[in-house]
Amino acid sequence: MAFAITQTCCNDATCVSVCPVNCIRPTPEERAFGSTEMLHIDPKTCIDCGACADACPVDAIHPVERLTGGQREYARINAAYFEGEGARPVPEDERTDRGPVFHDWGAPSFDRVLPPDFGPLRVAVVGTGPAGMYAARDLLLHTRAEVTLVDRLPVAGGLVRYGVAPDHPATKKVGESFARFHTHPRVRLCLGLEVGTDVSADELAAHHDAVIYAVGATEARRLGVPGEDLPGSVSATEFVAWCNGHPDLAPDAFALSAARVVVVGNGNVALDAARLLVSDPRSLAGTAIAPHALAELHRSKVREVVVLGRRGPEHAAYTRSELRALKHLPGVDLLVDDHDPRIGAAIDVAASRDKAAALEGLLREAVDWSLPPGTDGRRRIVFRFLSAPAEVCGDEAVRAVRVAGDSGEARIPAGLVLRAVGHRGVPLAGLPFDQAAGTVPNERGRVTGRPGTYVVGWVKRGASGGIGANRVCATETVGSLLDDAVAGRLPTPSGSVRAFRRLARRRGR
Repeated sequence: MAFAITQTCCNDATCVSVCPVNCIRPTPEERAFGSTEMLHIDPKTCIDCGACADACPVDAIHPVERLTGGQREYARINAAYFEGEGARPVPEDERTDRGPVFHDWGAPSFDRVLPPDFGPLRVAVVGTGPAGMYAARDLLLHTRAEVTLVDRLPVAGGLVRYGVAPDHPATKKVGESFARFHTHPRVRLCLGLEVGTDVSADELAAHHDAVIYAVGATEARRLGVPGEDLPGSVSATEFVAWCNGHPDLAPDAFALSAARVVVVGNGNVALDAARLLVSDPRSLAGTAIAPHALAELHRSKVREVVVLGRRGPEHAAYTRSELRALKHLPGVDLLVDDHDPRIGAAIDVAASRDKAAALEGLLREAVDWSLPPGTDGRRRIVFRFLSAPAEVCGDEAVRAVRVAGDSGEARIPAGLVLRAVGHRGVPLAGLPFDQAAGTVPNERGRVTGRPGTYVVGWVKRGASGGIGANRVCATETVGSLLDDAVAGRLPTPSGSVRAFRRLARRRGR
């Protein structure tokens, strides 16, 4: 009874650290780690101990014989990985140096960094999403640090709470492993407190030995086309956050009164939005979806979602596991708009691991956009590749999207446009900022020109990588912080943590 990793894999390698026979790949020692869509278990080496399943923070590992429905194919996917690159030993020139020592490729150990008699550090972590909580966890588990968690929102959780689609309960489960640190005896939680508005970066630094910023990349990238600011043209991230009950978005922020929606982009966020829009609302009733969003989905007139990709299917940014999940939506048809012969050709020649191969078996036809969607009562998702948005059309609201490609132009009638073309960081008062990269300039997490200040997550490395990528990222940043502490490079704070808590109570919202 071998185990298999399934679609909700978060890639944080907790399972790797507990496996007694090293049958899970790639490991953090391999260059492929962090760039693969998911980890894989070798069925020939697995000894069926179940340690990986017990340790998995997102409930992605299950016995093969218990897989049901669309999950069954992950037994084959895990095995197939080891028939290719996963089967060979890792050459020395492909091994990576990831900073602090790893025990069996698992959680980092800082035992060799801090002397036993080193006093407790006072560290503030700004942001309670995965990046911030991985950093806080490392500090709490491997040092005697006292941690102040700061978040501008009234509820902790960040990306896990508001950015993960509500119908992905297994992925959201990682938040439970972080939440146990919110009540840790060496943690103080300050919610509803925004750094740069309620308190300054200098005030925060004046009361702590070090400050780690894990504020993410909060600005959705723009399309840069005419009509983008029309009512009915918003980011897909906002839509997912609205479904999760984000406090910044009013319950009536979205009215799903159009029969067709265009989602620009072909990453996982685009697929999340498409899936939520066409799912049977009754299937969402037991999820974490906000009541106002569920009520609107019951009233929804959406019958078709067009997922628009500028490049071909072989270059899609979504993971194959997310696309496979769409194939099992009841009452939903998937269609590839065959408007360009290169699209079908790319699917036909795709190897098993190529993104385009996941589209094999889907219906292909050239779509007549003049016809109204959903006349047969079914819902569908249409993938249109090799088309870039040229204009969002409409007078007072979105009415259509004009797209262009080598095969010509098309006008796709739609009443809602969701852009899912990435994110970028925004400047934070008191910190340097690289406008081109959308990040805070840093070296291994150390903020340039500001001793005692560090970054982790997307604000450090750019908006790339999922939840698990933040684990290694946090390890590096915390390692840099502890190196600076031992070397005496941290500034001496002028205020106390208790004084900061009083300040937070006065300023907090």
